[in-house]
Amino acid sequence: MEIRPILSTLSRHKTAAALIVLEIALTCAILCNALFLVAQRLETLNMPSGMDDAHLIMARATGIGTQVDANARTREDLAALRAIPGVTDVVIVNQTPFRNGSWNTSLGTSPDQEVPTLNAAQYMVSEGTLKAMGLKLVAGRDFQADEFRNTTELETATDASALKSPLILSAAAARKLFPDASPLGKTVYMADVPLTVVGVVETLVRPARMGGNRDYSLIFPFRMHFANGGIYLVRVADPARRDEILKQVDATLEKVDPNRLIQPSITFSENRREFFADDRDMIGLLLIVCGLLLLVTALGIVGLASFWVQQRTKQIGIRRALGASRGQILRYFQTENFLLATMGIVLGMVLAFGINQLLISKYELPRLPLSYLPIGALGLWLLGQLAVLGPARRAASVPPAVATRSV
Repeated sequence: MEIRPILSTLSRHKTAAALIVLEIALTCAILCNALFLVAQRLETLNMPSGMDDAHLIMARATGIGTQVDANARTREDLAALRAIPGVTDVVIVNQTPFRNGSWNTSLGTSPDQEVPTLNAAQYMVSEGTLKAMGLKLVAGRDFQADEFRNTTELETATDASALKSPLILSAAAARKLFPDASPLGKTVYMADVPLTVVGVVETLVRPARMGGNRDYSLIFPFRMHFANGGIYLVRVADPARRDEILKQVDATLEKVDPNRLIQPSITFSENRREFFADDRDMIGLLLIVCGLLLLVTALGIVGLASFWVQQRTKQIGIRRALGASRGQILRYFQTENFLLATMGIVLGMVLAFGINQLLISKYELPRLPLSYLPIGALGLWLLGQLAVLGPARRAASVPPAVATRSV
């Protein structure tokens, strides 16, 4: 089909054509960035914690007043929780993934290093935590029984040598500290405290969203107690029984010591859902915005095409009288819309990169991948062709006789 007559017609309707091009451009720019944000949020929602999420329950107890021997009471809690039918193990940790707030520390490869090599989440755990959490040890070993110490011992330490400890790294932290060598047996420094790397786990993410690379984590063999923020992680044999065991966990802690505040237990999966609730809401909002944009754009194309069909009824009739087929009239309007959509998409791609640069500068988001542009273009081309199909078919059905009588 000749393009020149179509361009000539569009040049006589510059304002209407410019408006639809601008509408398509804005839709393309916003759609590409919105879908990219949705993909980023979905990736975040599916982020692996490194733990066996489905088998874990989280429980906490808070002491009232001064605790005489919190370490002893913590041991009683652990023993009582392990005795619950269906529970395979219980440990106490200072934090877990997907919680607001995070214990963090910095590490270097030399004691006098001014700028640390990395900042990482600091996990403090009791015996058997790697197995209870379901962490995958990819190198080295787990902590040995004689390497565990109570955190109360650390509080009374008088010099850095008393804090010397073995350390397990996440794989990402190990690569950051020793990119070209095995970390096992190496010494790293927390300020001037020497730490020996004895193992590497595949993944253990940082609890909070902020604070550096989400994959940098450190594990120390330091036992918390319930009164200084310790979290009991209860591992169940059958995930289907988690809700049943939840009630028993709270009742057991209450029975061990009723003079405490027992926070309602929660499954780790539910903790994860609550942590990412805002991300799911954002995904829903962005998808609604995308749907509304596409609807408004489609209605704009339908409205403009319908208006032009009405304005050109006489011209269409004349063309039909001169021998133009219904298919030729249909292709004319579809080609016209395709040209408008193409101009809008080209402009939209430029705007999409402009919006993405703004998001990068303001919110530190990744660069928009080029693959989103052809996806957005194909979507809008398809939308345009479907939207113009109705008006184009009405134009193609104009009888030549009716059109000529309207002269």
